[in-house]
Amino acid sequence: MSCATSYRAQWPLSAAKRYNKDTIHQLAASLFKPLSLFIGLRYTRAKKRNHFISFISLISLLGIALGVLVLITVLSVMNGFDYQIKHRILEMVPQVTVTQWNGQMQNWPQVASQVEKIPGVTAVAPFVEGQAMMSNAGATAFGILRGITPKTEAAISPLVGKMTVGSLQSLKPNQFHIVLGKDLAARLGVSVGDKVTVYVPKANLSPVGVLPRLKQFTVSGIFSVGYQFDSAYALINLSDAAKLLMLGNNITGLQVKADDLYQAVGVGQRIQNALPAGYRVLNWTQQNANFFKALKMEKVMMFLILLLIIAVAAFNMLSSLVMVVTDKQSDIAILRTLGASGRTIMMTFVVQGFLIGLIGTAIGVIGGVALSLNVTRIVDWVQQLFHVQFLSASVYYISFVPSRLDWSDVWHIALVAMILSLLATLYPAWRAGRVVPAQALRYE
Repeated sequence: MSCATSYRAQWPLSAAKRYNKDTIHQLAASLFKPLSLFIGLRYTRAKKRNHFISFISLISLLGIALGVLVLITVLSVMNGFDYQIKHRILEMVPQVTVTQWNGQMQNWPQVASQVEKIPGVTAVAPFVEGQAMMSNAGATAFGILRGITPKTEAAISPLVGKMTVGSLQSLKPNQFHIVLGKDLAARLGVSVGDKVTVYVPKANLSPVGVLPRLKQFTVSGIFSVGYQFDSAYALINLSDAAKLLMLGNNITGLQVKADDLYQAVGVGQRIQNALPAGYRVLNWTQQNANFFKALKMEKVMMFLILLLIIAVAAFNMLSSLVMVVTDKQSDIAILRTLGASGRTIMMTFVVQGFLIGLIGTAIGVIGGVALSLNVTRIVDWVQQLFHVQFLSASVYYISFVPSRLDWSDVWHIALVAMILSLLATLYPAWRAGRVVPAQALRYE
């Protein structure tokens, strides 16, 4: 009888199992931490025989960090573009517009007085609007001709503070002055004091046939708002516009300003209910619905596309953990023979993968937040260093890279990264928990 056989005879199997479990529990207690956590932390360190596996784990960690960093930065930049464009659009677009279905509003002073009494309305301004062609010394440009009254317009839009040259107060009745957007004035090659001929699609009968209506105006001001208004809008007095467009005493509609921009939908509904049939009430969400939906869809698609970076890193981590399980099969078998349960073995590799994901996510969040808060300055520095301009105001409506950090985006990205990291550990951990000690130690 061999020594091993006599030892087994002297040590009952139940006692051996009890001794092994007690040994495991004592070892865990002596380390002052769960055994699976202790071993999982140890496996994350590089060993002499598995540098390649540790290198793959490092690449997985850096991949998760890079994915989180890029995702936070890109979404912050998109939030910045979204805010800047909305801010510039909503500065000039009326919150609520009231028109009639036939395109002309009659008895508009009475309608304006009725609208002003509706709760939530702070200001009402009449306007006349139509398409026009403008020319000067051979240069021509098409745009939108809008008739306003300077006093009421000041209560509706910020144009008074956007004048670069001249003043809105110069738009007096019967003087035929015109205020142009900066880009429109540049296209026509005019400045304050120059003459501009305005053509409108209304016909005049003459002995030689049908002629378009035209009138010469004097440029009395230039404004700069941004977005498309600088290149498309020309402002004249309300009565001059009504005469030119042959509206008589009628106007195109009313602009309405609400107490709160985001309450404009409710205000518009109250106006619609107060007015008789035949009036059309639109709020800013309806006037620009497709544009805002496109911005939102673009952000969602960018999130899903960049999420693939984190998914690839998580898949890489899954591969590295599978190799770790294969490399540690003998260790797993020894732990199982000492009484470690399959759950303990599984948690060991869950801890290792979760730690990689946690560290990678933390690095990515810190780097992404820091980059998002400084991306505008960094891009400006790069532009000055290489003498380039990444954004053209004529195309993107702004000439700088904006950034607006949204902490809800940060938490969502971190949560998704951690969930993907945790999911990547499940298969390797399940495989480790199913290791059979006898088979693993057969060739050791």
